[in-house]
Amino acid sequence: MRIAAIGEAMIELSMNGENAVVRVAGDTLNTAIYLKRCAPDLDVDYITRVGTDAFSDRIVATMAAEDIGTGQVERVPEGTPGLYAITTDAAGERSFTYWRDTSAARMVFATPTGPDFSALETYDVIYLSAITLAILPASTRAALIRWLQAFRRTGGRVAFDSNYRPKLWGDVDAARAAMTAMWVLCDIALPSVDDEMDLTGETAEQVAKRFLAMKRTGALKRGEVGPLCLETGSSGTYPAAPKVVDTTAAGDSFNGAYLAGILTGAPQDEALHSGHNLAAEVIGHRGAILPR
Repeated sequence: MRIAAIGEAMIELSMNGENAVVRVAGDTLNTAIYLKRCAPDLDVDYITRVGTDAFSDRIVATMAAEDIGTGQVERVPEGTPGLYAITTDAAGERSFTYWRDTSAARMVFATPTGPDFSALETYDVIYLSAITLAILPASTRAALIRWLQAFRRTGGRVAFDSNYRPKLWGDVDAARAAMTAMWVLCDIALPSVDDEMDLTGETAEQVAKRFLAMKRTGALKRGEVGPLCLETGSSGTYPAAPKVVDTTAAGDSFNGAYLAGILTGAPQDEALHSGHNLAAEVIGHRGAILPR
């Protein structure tokens, strides 16, 4: 099985007092890395655009070290990657500062004659998030959604994670329209309850009811409460994380382990617990990616 994750790979500064640790991360890349670690027999590629500078080299080298396919990573001389810094409060809750407005990833798929998605045609599963959609020009975003609709008609599967970031969108109506379209077309839904509440103004109960009515494979991520299975409506019982240092990539790591289970034939309960347990481990460390 071949899986493509689409998005923006970034340079991460994880702050610890006056010092910073420099790493490579990004929401869909984090998920791709954890997916590959949890299911090493799956072929996982990353789709993005970066520059030819030293930081872009570091990004590509990090992907290769994680056995993520880089054959579809576009390198453009004039491009540079985005950068973000993580700071955490006493409870481990993170906040981000971004420098990404000129990131090369914003022009992934762009050609002089319009967006070209032919690089995606050979995959069985395509994974993306609302951040993926938000960084794209509106015309490319709309074209990608149309392409994904056609991709599903030919037997491909789509997995989608909410990851709603208001500052990336600016226009909340555009965000609602794009994300609604993705929830309708996706096969595996990975919403976060907080994101959906922020976007729609619904209560947690209303969000859960809406997604259960869609009858999708997937999970509604609810933090320490644990995920809600969208197939069965089961809440399950999930242990609390032993410690919380940095909540960065909690949802991304859940997605990676959950997808690894689902795509290798594990039952829902096993996949849900794998996702929750990995997320609980990740938030006990600083930064998005656990040391190998």
